[in-house]
Amino acid sequence: MKKLLFLPLVLLSSLFCYSQKVHSVAYANQAEVKIHVVGYENQADLKVFKVAYGNQAEGNDGLWYFVDYANQADKKVYFVDYANQSDLKIYFVKYRNQAGWRNKSKKHLLY
Repeated sequence: MKKLLFLPLVLLSSLFCYSQKVHSVAYANQAEVKIHVVGYENQADLKVFKVAYGNQAEGNDGLWYFVDYANQADKKVYFVDYANQSDLKIYFVKYRNQAGWRNKSKKHLLY
């Protein structure tokens, strides 16, 4: 009986778990999100920390793992040169606990 209740719970929880495995594509038209890397933390919508392993990239909180192939990615991104070309502005942080959203209105872009 416990197993029957556990399985739907696991399946349901997977719907709310958004990992952040990203792949940087070569062309803007291949991307789901266009990103600009800003020079200062206060200019960013999202502060991103690059994790070392894919299983560390959990949730939609700025913990990103860059994958080698597009079919492994949850989001395909393209890095643009100018902020006005971007959908999302990010800043790469040095420590994991610094990662997170500064502008939560853009959070939907990475779901």
